[in-house]
Amino acid sequence: MIPSDHFTRFYNEVFKFLETQGEEALEAYWLAISKNQERHILELIQTRGLDGMYEYWSHIKIEENCDMDIDLDDDRLELRMHLCPSLSKVMDNDAAPMDRYCDHCAGWIGPIMDKTGYHMVYDAIDRQKPQCVMRIFKDKDKARAAETGAELLMGWPGRRAD
Repeated sequence: MIPSDHFTRFYNEVFKFLETQGEEALEAYWLAISKNQERHILELIQTRGLDGMYEYWSHIKIEENCDMDIDLDDDRLELRMHLCPSLSKVMDNDAAPMDRYCDHCAGWIGPIMDKTGYHMVYDAIDRQKPQCVMRIFKDKDKARAAETGAELLMGWPGRRAD
């Protein structure tokens, strides 16, 4: 199995290559990642909702050694990444990070949220800093209100126009 340090660097180079092929190629790849990730998270969301998301990202926090807080309320989940291990590893490399490396997170998570009826607000804050805030709401209006406070709001392929 490829070590995570190498995996993120590989991902970075794949993203850079696909970007040269056009936006459609990059979005198609993110959608393929999303479809693959459904095996890990879709049933948790469908059966346990926000609690299932909390369970999933709590496991990821440990597995990927993430410096992040996860806050769960009755109507939303908030993931606050203080130091993203993925972008940090890409930045600690002799090859330059893809300018939009952070976009892949919203690129795979957003379609799953759309499919399950949840409303995601993904604030990358700054693509050059390994931090972000993701909020997932049950209520569309609360999500739209939260978008106004985002510093760098991410979209994703096929995003629902609510």
